[in-house]
Amino acid sequence: MKTTIDISDALLREARKVAARHAMTLRALVEQGLRKVLAEKSRRVPFRQRKASFNGRGLRAELRDATWEDVRDLIYKGRGS
Repeated sequence: MKTTIDISDALLREARKVAARHAMTLRALVEQGLRKVLAEKSRRVPFRQRKASFNGRGLRAELRDATWEDVRDLIYKGRGS
């Protein structure tokens, strides 16, 4: 596909020199550079769980070995269910 882009004169001159030095076309050099940048930008950032403990004390002692049902009962305690 053909497209038109604006590149500074100095950058274009340098790109042409690099392409000639490596016996490649300007097109090949531009495509190689775009592939490299796109690969770097598309790397996923690893998921990090944010610290969510209240006042930094961690899990409440009475909930350390609790089942989901125990936690749910505590959540809804006094709320009519």
